[in-house]
Amino acid sequence: MRQSQLFTKTRKEAPKDEVAKNAQLLIRAGYIHKEMAGVYSLAPLGFRAMKKIEQIVREEMNAEGGQECILSSLQDPEIWKATDRWDDADDVWLKTTLANGTELGLAFTHEEPWTRLVSEHVSSYRDLPFATYHFAPKFRNELRAKSGLMRGREFVMKDMYTFSRSKEEHEAFYERIKEAYMRIFKR
Repeated sequence: MRQSQLFTKTRKEAPKDEVAKNAQLLIRAGYIHKEMAGVYSLAPLGFRAMKKIEQIVREEMNAEGGQECILSSLQDPEIWKATDRWDDADDVWLKTTLANGTELGLAFTHEEPWTRLVSEHVSSYRDLPFATYHFAPKFRNELRAKSGLMRGREFVMKDMYTFSRSKEEHEAFYERIKEAYMRIFKR
């Protein structure tokens, strides 16, 4: 698509209430739109840039044996209560109650849901090792949402979870993933 066909245009000024330099520049360039403090929408250029970055990360994670999934952003309080983190993370949780009275949380992380998913499919040490990952929206009740894209209330995060037979196996995989991230940064 030609620049002249984009509905977003470059701007001379960023919104007066935007203090983060990263967000000011991206808003002025037409990559993002500020919805409110800590919440940004991706315009066409921002969306394209994010998808290109995701693809580079995806290629490197897959090369190391990662299996991509996507978990729901709506989270069941029961699995979080089982680990005593439903109430412990009140400073970051965004929680709501549905019309039928069901309580749920908006994902700020996915450790508990991922562990539940894996526990239903792994029945033996022979099923290990493996690694799963996803790119998923996260929601955090960020008190200081004044750092642009760096401390947002809603963002897309790439998480990877590894499941190993031993600490040594886990550490070896960790080193491989560190090398994969160095390749990502170079790309």
